[in-house]
Amino acid sequence: MRRPPTLKTIEIFASVQGEGLRQGEPTIFVRLAGCNLRCSFCDTKKAWRGGRELAVEKIVGEVARLRRGFPAAWVCLTGGEPLAQDVRALVLRLHDGGLKVQIETNGTFPPDPRADWHTVSPKPPDYDVHPGFRKRAREVKVVVCRGLHLDNVRSVRAAFPPAVPLILQPQSNAAWSMKKALDLLEGAGRSGLAGVRISVQLHKIYGLR
Repeated sequence: MRRPPTLKTIEIFASVQGEGLRQGEPTIFVRLAGCNLRCSFCDTKKAWRGGRELAVEKIVGEVARLRRGFPAAWVCLTGGEPLAQDVRALVLRLHDGGLKVQIETNGTFPPDPRADWHTVSPKPPDYDVHPGFRKRAREVKVVVCRGLHLDNVRSVRAAFPPAVPLILQPQSNAAWSMKKALDLLEGAGRSGLAGVRISVQLHKIYGLR
C-alpha cells in the first residue's frame, strides 16, 4: 500500500497577501520547510529547516477549517522554498476544493505547471532562475537588499517577457531600502526598462502575519 503523500510544513495560517500583484487579497498561507538558499536578508529563516511532516489531506483539512472563518479563494504555498518539495498532490487537492494556488519561489527549481500563479523572486548573487519560468511566471519580485544594483535589475528584466511585471520589493519596508527602490526605479526608467514598479510589504504595515 502506497504511503499517503506528506510535506514538511512550518505553519498554515489565514492572512492577506501582502506582496506583489495579488496584494490585499484574502489568502490562506501554507509555509513549507526547507530552502536551498540562505539569503542574509531572509525574513522567514525559521523555515530553512525543521517542520512537521504533515499528510497532504491534513493540510487540505486545515485550509478548509481556516476558510470557514476567513473566506479566501486563494492558497499561497510559500517557504522556505516550496518547490524544494513535491507539491503536486497538494496543488491537485486544493484545486479539487475549488481553490486557486499561488506559489512563491526563488525560481531555482522547475515550475509546477498545475499552479495558477507563480511569483518568482530571483536571489543574489547570480539571480538565476529555471528557464521554465520564462513562460510560467505571472510576476517577478526582487528584494531590494544592500547588494542589489541596477545591472542586476537589467539582467532579471531581460530574463522574462516584457509583459511580466518586475516588482522592486523593499527589504522589510526599511527606509533605506524604500529609497533605494525608488532610485532603482528611476534608473530603470532612464535605461528604458519596461514593466518595472515598486511596492511595499502591506502585511507588515497592517501588523499581519
